[in-house]
Amino acid sequence: MLTNLIKKLKEDRKSIVFPEGTDPRILGAAAKIIAEDLMDVILVGDEEEIKAAAQAGGFEVSAAKIVNPATYEKMDELVDQMVALRKGKMTAEQCREALQGGAYFGTMLVKAGEADALLGGATYSTADTVRPALQLIKTKPGYKSVSSCYIMVKEGAEMLCMGDPAINIAPTAEELAESAIEAAHTAEIFGMEPRVAMLSYSTLGSGHGEAVDKVREAVRIAKENAPDLALDGELQFDAAVSPEVAKTKCPNSPVAGKANVFIFPEIQSANIGYKIAARLAGYEAIGPIMQGLNAPINDLSRGCVTEEVYKMAVVTAALS
Repeated sequence: MLTNLIKKLKEDRKSIVFPEGTDPRILGAAAKIIAEDLMDVILVGDEEEIKAAAQAGGFEVSAAKIVNPATYEKMDELVDQMVALRKGKMTAEQCREALQGGAYFGTMLVKAGEADALLGGATYSTADTVRPALQLIKTKPGYKSVSSCYIMVKEGAEMLCMGDPAINIAPTAEELAESAIEAAHTAEIFGMEPRVAMLSYSTLGSGHGEAVDKVREAVRIAKENAPDLALDGELQFDAAVSPEVAKTKCPNSPVAGKANVFIFPEIQSANIGYKIAARLAGYEAIGPIMQGLNAPINDLSRGCVTEEVYKMAVVTAALS
């Protein structure tokens, strides 16, 4: 699954910043990245503490660049940039204080062009990753929201994409439409030909209610904004994946029965859905991959292991 992304990184070298430079899982992944010469690694934290943690874990990270917010020579420039970005919502003193933390500091390194991508969250919450990204990196032109998806991988099976299980709790129709278009783009980066199903408890008018109306409106918006995208809805999950059911329920749908990108109507069903696929069907879940930002910023689970950090680092850098 990562082969094409690794090839891309070797052809177009990128840099990634890890805000939690002393975490052994981060250091283990950084050591593997450096050994494979995949990208430039930036570790945030006190140099002596990072070196001590690396030595204790037996991690060879001497090729990494270590940056300490407390001694960073361009801190005044970062403060000035952050004050301008916050547009009066934070004073210079407040910005300087925030930049002592890895999340804000690492995000500003990306914003300032000192790094191409950021991967954090091994020790702090998703909100602590998303907040600086929204405030400093901001959304892509024409986009109003950030969403997420998981790439689901299983040997011998087609890759799948599922969103949004991590960011938007109760997305609007506009947010669902943006999530669908961005998930299709993410799927393409992984070599998939996206066929997007906007999921519901109704298939093309079989059910009624506000939740169905929202999905229908999201479909309308998505088709209007991405007319060439293979997308349809509202679809029940069985109609989206089963050719036999699709023939009965929606024979003229361009994606029913063969969908590979699934947009759930809200976070609860999306989170449950991808975990069912992982636990009962044996898919490996790669993500969450954040979408809609001006630069690749991704969040780790606090329960992550070194191999997950490594894979997400490859994904994150390849998105830049």
